[in-house]
Amino acid sequence: MQKAKLIPILMLTGIALAGCDNMNHTEQNVLGGGLLGAGAGALIGAAVGHGGAGPGALIGAGVGVLGGLIYDQAKYGHYHRYYYDD
Repeated sequence: MQKAKLIPILMLTGIALAGCDNMNHTEQNVLGGGLLGAGAGALIGAAVGHGGAGPGALIGAGVGVLGGLIYDQAKYGHYHRYYYDD
């Protein structure tokens, strides 16, 4: 039964990752931060047990998205200002 549940999850993951092919570095950093944050939040939420993995994943995803954006601006902020200023 476990393999029957795993196959659709792997297929959806592959399709979702294929859609990330044409992303710029800002989008990649924000998405990566959100995914890492959601995973970490789910693990922490499940370990603590007060709200469960769901709320922990949501909070972690939000923090991860902000962290990915801050990282991108710190690393590539000068690039954006130089090439994309009007």
